[in-house]
Amino acid sequence: MQDLERAHAPKDVDVAAAARGVWLVKVPKYLSQKWKKSTGNHDVGKLKITTSKFPDQKPNVVFTLNDSLAAQKEPGEQPCPKEHKMKLTGLGNQNLVVFSQVPLPTTKEGEAGTSESMPSEKIALEGRVIQRAECTPLIKDNKYLDLKRSLTETTNRPKREVIQIDTVVTSYKPVSNHKFNLIHDEKVKNEGKRLRADKDKVMDMLFNAFEKHQYYNVKDLVTLTKQPITYLKEILKEICTYNMKAPHRNMWELKPEYRHYKEPTPSDG
Repeated sequence: MQDLERAHAPKDVDVAAAARGVWLVKVPKYLSQKWKKSTGNHDVGKLKITTSKFPDQKPNVVFTLNDSLAAQKEPGEQPCPKEHKMKLTGLGNQNLVVFSQVPLPTTKEGEAGTSESMPSEKIALEGRVIQRAECTPLIKDNKYLDLKRSLTETTNRPKREVIQIDTVVTSYKPVSNHKFNLIHDEKVKNEGKRLRADKDKVMDMLFNAFEKHQYYNVKDLVTLTKQPITYLKEILKEICTYNMKAPHRNMWELKPEYRHYKEPTPSDG
């Protein structure tokens, strides 16, 4: 919320150049990329404006790209046109202005502003748009068509492509593992150490256990017999009954025919 309020807070604007007239020109993408490659304060080209003798005719405007920028070319890149003409258009009812936003130099502490009252950037009104224009190549030959075709193919090329490989790619295990896999691995690790013993031996261990206590849950029986839980449940279903009601819910007890302890009588207790 504070960032939103700060973004809409009133700011000082330098309007010293508000009366200056500027042109709003639409240029091809390849030309703007050439301009971005220009280093320092070197000129990106020259603009030639030829006025017409007739008052109703618009001036002829030609832009010539700098020789050094025109010569710069990436591997496989098509050469771009050097000369361009400006197609002038009117503004209609639009009232357009140009603003600039420049960061201020940092302070000794390394921050542009040490408090909210100190601005971190300079905003200036650079001028009012008095002319719109569209920049197009002066000569649209086969080289220009090849350049446009190359730019279109590059733009439409998908960011992800399926590439057939001829060599074996080394695979790596993921750094993180899913919780389900961790639980399964732990279960396999614990049960893998428990080898199935002879059925009669397991039954003897169970009978000895039930002579001490009448009810057991399956976890305690796994600990006592050290048998896999699935194997142990198969044996328990033969000699035990699984209680579904309180007070011994989810616990096992011997079937009546296997009990060796004394049955409680009404006189007990």
